[in-house]
Amino acid sequence: MSQPSVPAHSGLTTHVLDTARGKPAQGIRVELYRVAAESGGETRQKLTEAVTNQDGRTDAPLIERGSLTPGTFELTFHVAEHFRGFPGVSEPPFLDRVTLRFTVSDTTGHYHVPLVMTPWSYSTYRGS
Repeated sequence: MSQPSVPAHSGLTTHVLDTARGKPAQGIRVELYRVAAESGGETRQKLTEAVTNQDGRTDAPLIERGSLTPGTFELTFHVAEHFRGFPGVSEPPFLDRVTLRFTVSDTTGHYHVPLVMTPWSYSTYRGS
């Protein structure tokens, strides 16, 4: 039986790791936007919203395999609620929302954009 061809465009996934607690961050609301340049500024179009599960991942890709197109995107992670009550965290928490803006140019590979965070810092990388 022949294998179906793999779409040229891939998908987009994310997950959130809480390195202060040493485990995935569950219950983080994540919003995905497409950003487009316009004369006099830019527009942001909300594409989807999800909440991280017990593994710190969304239950489904934010953009399904085969649907990712070139462009600029933003992932906004709502992290304040996650850090409320954490030892040493002030009220309101130092981090409220973390927004990562990135550009997709090569759609032949998968884009995995995780958030690695503590109550006072964060980092990201392009995974596969």
